[in-house]
Amino acid sequence: MKVLIIEDDYSLADNITALLKLKGHEVGFAPDGEAGIEVARQMRPDLILLDIMIPKVGGFDACRILRGDPQTMKAKIIMMTGLDRIGDVERAFSAGASDYLIKPFDSERLFKKIDKVTRA
Repeated sequence: MKVLIIEDDYSLADNITALLKLKGHEVGFAPDGEAGIEVARQMRPDLILLDIMIPKVGGFDACRILRGDPQTMKAKIIMMTGLDRIGDVERAFSAGASDYLIKPFDSERLFKKIDKVTRA
């Protein structure tokens, strides 16, 4: 499976990349929403792990753009955030997210979410 990580926390992105590669996934990375949209259009990932609080184009807007683009609209999108703010879950789903993950999370929780959205 091809997975794109759009996350401005490089250490977290590196950790997730290592975990996904151990499971045999092809992994791409972008540090902000603008780059993430471009990488997604080129890579055409099966799954996008998208942070909400990222520079240039925020996570909610990036999600809407990815959902509206024929090249990326079929990708599953799990939005990630360290903020457990009321309304963020609803905003994530209304932007087109497949699921939602609150940071910090462990690898077991990450893979359960990935399994859930990729089976749907």
